[in-house]
Amino acid sequence: MSGAPANRAEMMIVAAARALGNDDVCFVGIGAPSAACNLARLTHAPDIVLIYESGTIGTKPNVLPLSIGDGELCDTALTTVSVPEMFAYWLQGGRITVGFLGGAQLDRYANINTTVVGDYARPKVRLPGGGGAPEIASHCRQTFITMAMSPRSFVASLPFVTSFGHGRGGGHRRELGLTTAGPTRVITDLCVLEPDPVTKELIVTTLHPGVTVDEVVAACGWPVQFVDSPVVSAAPSAVELSTLRDLQERTRLAHGG
Repeated sequence: MSGAPANRAEMMIVAAARALGNDDVCFVGIGAPSAACNLARLTHAPDIVLIYESGTIGTKPNVLPLSIGDGELCDTALTTVSVPEMFAYWLQGGRITVGFLGGAQLDRYANINTTVVGDYARPKVRLPGGGGAPEIASHCRQTFITMAMSPRSFVASLPFVTSFGHGRGGGHRRELGLTTAGPTRVITDLCVLEPDPVTKELIVTTLHPGVTVDEVVAACGWPVQFVDSPVVSAAPSAVELSTLRDLQERTRLAHGG
């Protein structure tokens, strides 16, 4: 696998990592967001400050955590604070530049559902819930979202809004008193979407290598729009790909599988 071309899941993580800068203070979600943030830390952004919901600050895990309670996070953090301090001082205090989230479902205005699929009282599937994601989506200066694209995950209408994106679009965040930018980028395994400056509807701005417009249209649950000339992501470099694969292999070995 080490010499194989990047697959689409790897392209998604690499593209997400590239969105982060060396000066960012990032509130990290578990899963693909954690992989992306740590890939950035191990490549082009060594001074990025990674914060996890359990209260770890300046976290530099050697392997990816299974959950926010994974001991790897506390063991490798510069310091650990209480959860109330994390949310009150760091998050609500405006000290976090980027919140990096995933989700089960997303709509055209980047609202996220991680609560239920189907009717709330009689759900088809009950999901893990919001945790700290609703607060992250509200209080970080901006939010990045990364998740694989399919008609089941990118849906026309959410059964439940767990984490507020741009609501009904336009100025809905401001109407509710939210002064942060909200979701500014959605990175998928096929493309990158960004909100229209006025309507806030997600628009495809970037296609990943080898992905066609038709593939993106087929993978989206609403009639997705594109900029006139989408750019094409640069393929992962040898360093990006080897660093990501080494991180994932260390994680596999550490977690017994």
